[in-house]
Amino acid sequence: MRAGRFRAGLKGWGGVGAMAFACALAVLFALLLPLVRSHGEGGGADSAGHGVARGSQARAAQECTDPEKQTLSPSGADGPTIDEIQNRKGEKRKLIVGVDQNSYRWGYRDPNSGGDAELEGFDIDLVHRIAQDILGDPDAVQFKAIPTDQRIPAIQDGRVDMVVRTMTINCDRLADVAFSAPYFRTGQQVLAPKASGITGYDATLAGRKICTAAGSTALSTLEQDQEDGTLAADVDLGTTVPNQLDCLVRLQLGEVDAVVTDGALAASQAAQDPTVELKGDAFTTEYYGVAMKQDADDLVRRVNQILVEWRADKAGGWQNSYDDWLSPTMGDDPAKSEPPTPPQYLRKS
Repeated sequence: MRAGRFRAGLKGWGGVGAMAFACALAVLFALLLPLVRSHGEGGGADSAGHGVARGSQARAAQECTDPEKQTLSPSGADGPTIDEIQNRKGEKRKLIVGVDQNSYRWGYRDPNSGGDAELEGFDIDLVHRIAQDILGDPDAVQFKAIPTDQRIPAIQDGRVDMVVRTMTINCDRLADVAFSAPYFRTGQQVLAPKASGITGYDATLAGRKICTAAGSTALSTLEQDQEDGTLAADVDLGTTVPNQLDCLVRLQLGEVDAVVTDGALAASQAAQDPTVELKGDAFTTEYYGVAMKQDADDLVRRVNQILVEWRADKAGGWQNSYDDWLSPTMGDDPAKSEPPTPPQYLRKS
């Protein structure tokens, strides 16, 4: 806000009175401005409450040490966010979900599947499960393919109800969105050509050019490590792309020496190209979660309830999806990929 400048000359007691009146108006405007903004953003009587929720969540993000635990306890109850989704009419009565369409075995279109090459993968299975629970139809979904760096803006702008897109839960993101409990465990890992001299996240990366996705945990981790001196200063982090699969293309073209991404995604990329492989072990521990608006408490609780049931379902749940999609690239033993059991729900409001 830019304050205007009064250029009128103020003389005598009249001038003092005018100045006092102007000051009073300025104070009154300053007091009312937060209320005006609150109602403008929320569009309802509870907008101020949502503002408080956002503030509480932002403070929690600043103080968090275990981001995967900063979520609400499960509940099967409906609420205002779920009611809004369920009250959509006709063809619009769908769950709107941001996903990837280029992550092999997570969210992708298989051109060999025939028909319309519909989206499929581990994340897509979870989306169908959520739609079944909330709308009674697993196919009542409008998928929106979004780039990595648009996941948070898509939620904040209301373009999607949630994002299910191999999205890592971390403290910085908790300032902008709410997360479900974890549904998958992974960690950052190096992907490079088999013939490369790179051996992992170590000194062999010195002087190399690394590709990461813009807005990804990989990029922020590498930047922080370079600042801290953990990663060599001459490692080139200048190559960023909108979608993670673009990094594999850059690697294949010889434009970069290595890719750093979640090990789960790296394993899928290695399965697509037999000339590349994972180098070394994962050097972080991270968890994927479903991202939603900060004030969508009822939806967060509902998704957490769905995740509890999905994990417990031995016939068509988490294990079944892992076997279908991920065991070919990550191995038959899912132990390293399982989320914490039992999950913890430390966020109270």
